[in-house]
Amino acid sequence: MTDTAAHPPASAPIRVVIVDDHPMVAEGIEAILESYDDINVIATLSNGRAIIDQVEALAPDVILLDLNMPEVSGLSATEIILERRPGTRILILSMHDSPEYIGAALSHGAMGYILKDVPTDEIKHAIDAVMRGERYLCTGAKGSLEPAQGTGREPLTTREQTILLQLAQGKSNKDVASALDISVRTVETHRKNIKRKLGISSTAGLTRYALEHGVLQGTGAGF
Repeated sequence: MTDTAAHPPASAPIRVVIVDDHPMVAEGIEAILESYDDINVIATLSNGRAIIDQVEALAPDVILLDLNMPEVSGLSATEIILERRPGTRILILSMHDSPEYIGAALSHGAMGYILKDVPTDEIKHAIDAVMRGERYLCTGAKGSLEPAQGTGREPLTTREQTILLQLAQGKSNKDVASALDISVRTVETHRKNIKRKLGISSTAGLTRYALEHGVLQGTGAGF
């Protein structure tokens, strides 16, 4: 007689999707993660649009998501993915350790931020942490973010960051209102709030801010 009752079946492997437009990076991470019995890499994709289109069919537990990608940026993809599958844990993979990048990723709903040069076992630690419902910042990201937390600047909301991106791409208030299906007056209100929070008075200043802080990188018409 077996002792199945005393040793229940192991839980299903963690379903992971890797999204990175650099094949060598994606393949390297996949090789690392496939060495763990409790992780199953169910797909590797090359851009934000692909994961948005497939997230419901793939139903991943965790998505490792590059920040700067063609078609749809990691920030925009994070927001849309969480609208479609709120329980998905998103870990941002990036080369950038600036507080602006990290803060933006977390404000968009990512549960963690990992720099691409971390030791390989740290990616596994990050996945385990977010599966427990914890936020995970790798050592480099945590050290970069801590000084910025004392600046006292009021952070932009997710909607404000979306509108900032649209404005920085040269769109008018009317264009933004049409794209986001909101009123022109609402866009104007958000625009005023963005300028107040960032301490910027002109549209040119908003565009410069977006360029300097990486908001425009990796975006395109698919946003």
